[in-house]
Amino acid sequence: MKFDIINLDKKSVGSIDLQDAVFGAEVRTDILHRVVRWQLAKRQTGNHKAKVISEVSGTTKKPFKQKGTGGARQGSLRAPHMRGGGVIFGPVVRSHAHSLPKKIRTLGLRSALSSKAKDGKLIVIDDIGSGKDDAKTKALAGRIKKLGWASALIIGGPDVNESFVRAARNIKGIDVLPSQGANVYDILRRDTLVLTKSAVEKLEERLK
Repeated sequence: MKFDIINLDKKSVGSIDLQDAVFGAEVRTDILHRVVRWQLAKRQTGNHKAKVISEVSGTTKKPFKQKGTGGARQGSLRAPHMRGGGVIFGPVVRSHAHSLPKKIRTLGLRSALSSKAKDGKLIVIDDIGSGKDDAKTKALAGRIKKLGWASALIIGGPDVNESFVRAARNIKGIDVLPSQGANVYDILRRDTLVLTKSAVEKLEERLK
C-alpha cells in the first residue's frame, strides 16, 4: 500500500510502502472489543472493600439471653442483618486483570491500525521534534491546528524527542507515545493516528 509522507508544515516529502498485513488487514470489531476490555481491566485498581462481620468494630457480647425473650435468638450485634453490621458477599480487594493470548493482542493492534487506514484517519510524517518550533507549545499548537488535528495520537520511534513531548503535553486532544507504547485503546480513543517513518518500521517489525 503506497502512502504519502508529509511534514508538520503539511508539505509532501515522499512516500512509503505500508505492509498490507499490518495496515490492510481485516478489521475485527470483536477482537478490538476484547483487547480494549483487557487493557481497561488491567488499569482497574480493585481497591474497593466492604467489612465482613469479623472486621466490624463493636462488642462481641451476646445481645440478650438465648431463651425466654419471645424473640429470635441473636449471637452478635455485628451480624449482617443488624444495623451497622458486616456485609455478606461484599466487594474485596482484588485484581480485575485477566489473561489474553498474545495472538489476539497482536491481531487487535493490526485491526486498530487497519481501521484508521481504511477510514482515511492515518497520517505518516517524516519526523517529530526536529525543528525548534516543535519545542514550544504555542508554536506547535499553531502547526497542529493548521493540520486539522483536533484529536490525534502521535506515535514516534523508539526514542521520542523529550522537548516535543513536553510541548505537546499541554495541547488538548493530542497524545504522544513511543513506538513500543502503541496500543489499541489509545489508537481508538483519538480520531487521527499519526505515525512517523520510524514508527511505521518498528510497528511492521513488531507485527509481521
